[in-house]
Amino acid sequence: MVQRLPDTSLTFALASGGREHFGWGVDRHMTADIFDALNQNTRATGQWGKKPPKFPEWPRPKVKKKAAPKGKSKRRVSVADIYKQFSARR
Repeated sequence: MVQRLPDTSLTFALASGGREHFGWGVDRHMTADIFDALNQNTRATGQWGKKPPKFPEWPRPKVKKKAAPKGKSKRRVSVADIYKQFSARR
């Protein structure tokens, strides 16, 4: 992996799983986790009638799990693979 790139860069996002990870750095993940923790704390300590309400989680990019090829070890993402993703038109 290319080192010293900011965690919000497009190259880092493509290596992490796709364009939907673009802009999602450590700070954004921590903010979403804090939001969800506050909602869970509110749900746990609130005085609700019979059943506490469901609070929606902060929307996050979905991690796509790739099926590992049978009989082969997991291949690293090469610079050529990242270039192909950059040059792909959508």
